[in-house]
Amino acid sequence: MLMNHKRFARFLIVPAMLLLTLAATGLLQAQQGPAPRGTARFEQWVSEEVRHQLVMLPWYSVFDNLQYEVKGSEVILNGQVVQDRTKQDAESRVKSIEGVAKVTNNIEILPASPNDDRIRRATFRAIFGDPALDMYSFGSVQPVHIVVRNGHVTLEGSVLNPGHRQLAETRAKSVSGVFSVTNNLRVENSQTQTEKNKS
Repeated sequence: MLMNHKRFARFLIVPAMLLLTLAATGLLQAQQGPAPRGTARFEQWVSEEVRHQLVMLPWYSVFDNLQYEVKGSEVILNGQVVQDRTKQDAESRVKSIEGVAKVTNNIEILPASPNDDRIRRATFRAIFGDPALDMYSFGSVQPVHIVVRNGHVTLEGSVLNPGHRQLAETRAKSVSGVFSVTNNLRVENSQTQTEKNKS
């Protein structure tokens, strides 16, 4: 009976040791930083780091839209922001990522406009105030972004289904003073890995 217990204990200890070894290996790889430059794994690592840095920006809001592209050791930043400090912070954060040699900052600063500010607030209430869409208002960074330029609204980001995509557009169009609505929302289930580079 004692022998059986010893064998059983050995049976449990060996897989546990294996798991600890694998965990330690993964931790060591994480501490070593990115994969060698020029590899697909390097670009994937940089892409994940860029996304993390962008969503952590203190001034990044639902009214901004940040996108990026990784080409080797270069990162190209695109999109639109309300405040110039968001553009500056985005570039600074991305430059600090290990392995990034160049940052091209094409982020547009949206023109200051009291009317656009009013439309932003009204569109926010119209979309996220709908019971079917209020789930998208939770979290530190909302998956739906509202970009307003001179009375024209563009919806960026992603939703769970085509019905939500259409409803968000309909709600945005109902806002007084909106000249047009461009719906760039993606349906999450149909996203490819490349499209997930959008923030």
